[in-house]
Amino acid sequence: MTRLFSKSLVGFSISILLSGCGATALVSTPLENIDTTPLKIAELTDAEKKNWGHMDLVADTIPGMSVDKAYKELIGNKKGKKVIVAVLDSGIDLKHEDLDDVLWTNKGEKPGDGKDNDNNGYIDDIHGYNFLGESYNEQLEAARIVKLKLGDAATQARAKAKIDADYQKAQQNKQQYDQILQAVKNADVAVQKELGKKVYTAKEVQAIKPKNEAMQQHVNVLLQMYTFEDSIPKVIKELTDGVNHFTDQLNYNLNVDFDGRKVVGDNPYDITDTKYGNGNPQNRFDDESHGTHVAGIIAAERNNNKGANGVANNVAIMSIRAVPNGDEYDKDIALGIRYAVDNGAKIINGSFGKAFSPNAQWVYDAIKYAASKDVLFIHAAGNDGANLDDPNEPNFPNDAINNGPEISDNVLTVGALAPAYGSEMVASFSNYGKINVDVFAPGGDIYATMPNNKYDYNSGTSMAAPGVAGVAALIRSQYPNLTASQVKKIIMKSGLPIKTKVILGGDPSKKASLNEISTSGKIVNAYNALIMARNVSSGKIKL
Repeated sequence: MTRLFSKSLVGFSISILLSGCGATALVSTPLENIDTTPLKIAELTDAEKKNWGHMDLVADTIPGMSVDKAYKELIGNKKGKKVIVAVLDSGIDLKHEDLDDVLWTNKGEKPGDGKDNDNNGYIDDIHGYNFLGESYNEQLEAARIVKLKLGDAATQARAKAKIDADYQKAQQNKQQYDQILQAVKNADVAVQKELGKKVYTAKEVQAIKPKNEAMQQHVNVLLQMYTFEDSIPKVIKELTDGVNHFTDQLNYNLNVDFDGRKVVGDNPYDITDTKYGNGNPQNRFDDESHGTHVAGIIAAERNNNKGANGVANNVAIMSIRAVPNGDEYDKDIALGIRYAVDNGAKIINGSFGKAFSPNAQWVYDAIKYAASKDVLFIHAAGNDGANLDDPNEPNFPNDAINNGPEISDNVLTVGALAPAYGSEMVASFSNYGKINVDVFAPGGDIYATMPNNKYDYNSGTSMAAPGVAGVAALIRSQYPNLTASQVKKIIMKSGLPIKTKVILGGDPSKKASLNEISTSGKIVNAYNALIMARNVSSGKIKL
């Protein structure tokens, strides 16, 4: 798992440097209204930005999942049956004010006694398990393949070519971000001095009458930044995040000589070596925030006047720490899936993925094991803006190996939507694929929990998958007689079919309709899914 952040600033680095620095009758929304829904011209309000994924397409002209409508008109105060949802991710802030009351607790285990009280093979696993030990930074799998000479000669050659190209690109990007950041900081200091204040607006910068060429350049830089963010501190933060991102890539992810696993003490390429890790799946660092954000999207406590509401109202979040700052190991994912299944999870959210998977069969076997135990696995499609049906653009794990038949009927792969209905509705970073992506759901600028009782926006298919996991949890909570396979089909069939051609990968020259880039051709809709679930549950319709 690599973190996604806005790369919008890379594109105009040069200019700065040059200046000196399937519908059914059960669907409530009339289908003829969907593609006649007007485009939203007005800027989203702060409240809409924080909650857009829960809003309704026709009522709000925002491509959300109609979660608020579902609660208002269908769920009300009905809690249903509690559903355990495993978050197979980085560590979660188990003490977060919006998550502490929705955690799964292993009642068969006594905290801190160093014993496996419930004999499940894991010691002190109170809220889940940590398969990473005290490690965090990691290589990409391609770097590990090059270092350890894994796989056949063709795989090794492909991995080396990718690492070499990505390393060079990361160096260039880091250099660009460093230069832009320094230019912005210099301009910020100069304008603060010019205006006699630390906080200023774009209008005030625009009103400056530069006395020399240097000040003119500072003004130009800041005005350009204001076209992307509404404050210079936000720009500086984004640029700093970019520098840190590319630094991590160079030092850890793409560094063939780095070994982040040595502190764990196991052989990550031996599936029988299982005595490792510990029972504390708490995040280890503040910037290890991915799992906390994902958990909040699914289940942040609702209507407590804090942060944002999770999609599901009666779940227990099981934290499984298995995804580092880099590529996850196949062994950790396979064992993490099996841990979730054996300890009662009915839904597993997997907001991770990678381009190489030397032991993919371990994960496939675990997914099939989950299917045999009626557990739904929801997976993020990935953030390369690529067509996953292209054999040269793999994203592991998937359920259609080499574009063949599905290995099981319990996997739902989710692409990401942006909060703008129309041609730019599919997020520019989102992967897609008629065979390998099932549905699309809100994933751009999603507001949710962050470590240390904080909240922030994140983007990625990593954010789209847990939204769908939340919808799946609502269905399994309200209608517990439905199987994982039925829930998958309901979510796919009950979504809203969008006929509008959408831009792919941020390239306006590449457009397609949703039914050309996903199996269902639809965006997820909680309201319609619950209506369909009720009718399937009662036997009124069959899938």
